[in-house]
Amino acid sequence: MLEKSRMAGSFTLSPSHSTRKSMSISSRFSLRSLLTAAVAALLVSTTSAAMAAEAPPANHVIINEAYVNGGSAGATYLNKFVELYNPTDQAVSLEGWSLQYRSYSGTSQFGGVVSLSGTIGAGSYYLIQGNANSTNGETLPVPDAATSASWSGNANGGTLVLSDSTSAVTGTGDLAGAAGVVDLLGYRASNTFEAAATQVQATVAQSMGRAGYVDTDNNATDFGLAAPSPCNTVGCQPDPDPEPDPEPPSDVTIADIQGEGDTSPLDGDSVRTRGVVTATYPTGGFNGAYIQTEGAGGTTEPDGQGASDAVFVYSNAFATNVQVGDFVEVTGTVSEYQGLTELSPALDGWQRLEEAHQEVKAATVAYPGSDAEREALEGMLIAPQGSYTITNNYSTNQYAEIGLAADTLPLMQPTNVARPGTTKFQDQVAYNAARSVTLDDGASINFLGNAANKAIPMPWLTPANEVRVGASATFTEDVVLDFRNNAWKFQPTTQLTAANSEDVQPASFTSTRSNAPEDVGGDIKLATFNVLNYFTTTGVEAGCSSFYDDREGNPITVNQCGDQGPRGAANGENLERQQAKIVTAINAVDADVVSLEEIENSAAFDKDRDTALSTLVDALNSGIGSEVWHFVPSPATVPAAEDVIRTAFIYKAAAVETVGASQILVGSAAFDNARQPLAQAFKPVGTAGDETFVVAVNHFKSKGSGSGDDADQGDGQGASNASRVGQAHALVEFADSFASDAGTEKVFLTGDFNSYTKEDPLVVLEGAGYANVAQTKTDKETYQFDGMIGSLDHVFASPAAYEAVKGADIWNINAYESIAREYSRFNYNATNFYDESAFRSSDHDPIVVGFGEVKADAQITASQAPPTTVKADKTKARIRAEVTSSGLTPSGNVTVYYEGRAIGEGSLKNGSATIKLDRFTTAGLKELSVIYEGADDIHSAMTSVNIQVVP
Repeated sequence: MLEKSRMAGSFTLSPSHSTRKSMSISSRFSLRSLLTAAVAALLVSTTSAAMAAEAPPANHVIINEAYVNGGSAGATYLNKFVELYNPTDQAVSLEGWSLQYRSYSGTSQFGGVVSLSGTIGAGSYYLIQGNANSTNGETLPVPDAATSASWSGNANGGTLVLSDSTSAVTGTGDLAGAAGVVDLLGYRASNTFEAAATQVQATVAQSMGRAGYVDTDNNATDFGLAAPSPCNTVGCQPDPDPEPDPEPPSDVTIADIQGEGDTSPLDGDSVRTRGVVTATYPTGGFNGAYIQTEGAGGTTEPDGQGASDAVFVYSNAFATNVQVGDFVEVTGTVSEYQGLTELSPALDGWQRLEEAHQEVKAATVAYPGSDAEREALEGMLIAPQGSYTITNNYSTNQYAEIGLAADTLPLMQPTNVARPGTTKFQDQVAYNAARSVTLDDGASINFLGNAANKAIPMPWLTPANEVRVGASATFTEDVVLDFRNNAWKFQPTTQLTAANSEDVQPASFTSTRSNAPEDVGGDIKLATFNVLNYFTTTGVEAGCSSFYDDREGNPITVNQCGDQGPRGAANGENLERQQAKIVTAINAVDADVVSLEEIENSAAFDKDRDTALSTLVDALNSGIGSEVWHFVPSPATVPAAEDVIRTAFIYKAAAVETVGASQILVGSAAFDNARQPLAQAFKPVGTAGDETFVVAVNHFKSKGSGSGDDADQGDGQGASNASRVGQAHALVEFADSFASDAGTEKVFLTGDFNSYTKEDPLVVLEGAGYANVAQTKTDKETYQFDGMIGSLDHVFASPAAYEAVKGADIWNINAYESIAREYSRFNYNATNFYDESAFRSSDHDPIVVGFGEVKADAQITASQAPPTTVKADKTKARIRAEVTSSGLTPSGNVTVYYEGRAIGEGSLKNGSATIKLDRFTTAGLKELSVIYEGADDIHSAMTSVNIQVVP
């Protein structure tokens, strides 16, 4: 038998990069340029990899090598292959045996069964040929068995089983020792493995192979990567493209490795360098550690150059055996992995140095605003300076990532602050890019991935730790400025877990929840609330077959059930969870009229159109304990074609009463792809008709789809903007007509307009004379998307209605919360985040507006009261103020200001006040502002008066 061209045990055993957050995997490095001796010569013997290599060979036939990218561009061989090896001293008959395959996420029995035959000799190989992805690469040696089966080499991987039977193997998870299983290789994101989840990577140019024919039942330890080298029962084909012996490594600094650009000038070179270990990641998937030039960091770069003084050492053996603070020398190959400069050593390619060295200092810097500035700090230890605020927590429950804004506020959607295409719009885009950084957990775990990952409690997020958008972050420990998956990140100095968070978590966050909206004043309160696909017709009831399941396989919410199927809870149990949170939220809003969006249109399920609405009102009244809430019945005439979700009104009958029937817009082509607006007139209970006001609730077309003129124009307004503009025009016409019939000029337009504040549809409404109440009365937003906040939900008021507005609030109970707290994520992870609170009862935040009688105008006059001569530093001047208002005697306070500073205040008595001022320290003419601060029923007013101060 020919000896293999790679020596037994010459595969690298550093586990691969995890595929989390990136589906693009590049080739690692050529092992032949790194390893020149058998694993038995390893200097590092305490790592799990080294221990595996030093263990005796297996006592059974094993899967020794798997090459799953045959034929792809850059492939060494045309066909995929699996190589078996018999490490025993006896020949083994393979008659009746098989090789089987299943996708990485498969749960049914294995397929792709390849029947084997013949005998595999002692110390011999057996080659099984698979299909070819394309036409690239050399021909394999003559295979001992062949199949047209395709073993996946994509980012998710798959599972290979060697069985002593041709019967299909079944089961997931740990199948070590299972019936029929002789050996098993689960790679990448496979849900089936031996003893431990694998995350073994397969790339175009490399094979997955064992070191020393060892089988510890742990694929992640037993397998590594190297150039493919197939062998059959006859022997091994020589390497088709042997590489020359590598050049001896060059002695360089870490700054030399990094260079001053975004890629290393030494990419592909073998080098030797020294540094101090600053962070280690032996667990969690990073499989490496950071080293930094001794003495580097602090407030300045010690070498005076723009290159970073830190580099990532890609080696799990290295990370396992060093500690933060160790001074080390590392020999390895320089490479760029998705933008991160790395140094990849052999297992024996490093040593701890027992000599004096300077400590590394954390760089005390504000977050760098450009990529060039960040590159100069890549991998370095950082003590972040300045303010940081959570701006993105969407993936916190999946990847333990927290998006931060290097600012006191979250990042803003550009079209929420500026018109598309303007300089201000472009400035916001640039500002967001300059201020965005991700706070990570030092790991690549997908906590919503396979069953093993779902069983791991998440870091950062706990039932008590809010981690809300808008919360300020305070750094209590140093972090590493890291670049992974096309994003700059702050990493803790080792993997953060729920168990070690007290010692490892590098930042804390403020609590920003409020248990009720702010006081908005007024006699009547109006709210709008998107209730997140509230369906009382459950998926199970409707016969849906596709659900989102919890980690135990129980259905939670509907996945797909046709265009007109339910979109909410999978069954009654989950509907109860959803409903409990919505009831808590709406009752706490405590409005008199609430417009609703995304509630079930029960007519779509052959029920009364108001069935779901009636059910919600019953639940709200049960929550309060009395018949407080009523709903507005559906109009007599509705469009022939309606969406499966609708809008609606509920109201408190003790506060308001309906005036006439509701009306929905019928016959408008503008709403063929959206929910038609619904209008209702109300008035306070017991008042005359002149107190009538109209509310029209809306749910415009979403931003998610559109073609032709409706396609995304790339201007920041998303798809279907043309549709929303048409809907805005149609809404204005409908609302004005309905209000005219109702005999009132007080009109509110509410709902989910799917448009940020400065986008075209809302410009149409403002052009028609409607004012955006929440945007003028609050500084809050209703929605979070893509790491930015903005408002898709609005309350617009006609001039007469706006004049009656006393205040407004956006109650941030949903958009700023982690999605983990939503009913639809129940039991997705080992930590149960569900409760019946209002928080994350939806994905949009409710708006509350208070309004009442219109205030009267006020007039103010002011003059200097005796003494008429005012001396600097000696005399206190006096101001006499008179306030009048038609038919009313004003009360309240009058304040006098000089150069923006209050210098005196007095209370009105019968409309008059005399205000004694602070002494003036300098002589000269003094121009004073005199301001009446207003009252509940009277507007504020101001005037000015001059006094002469003499020396």
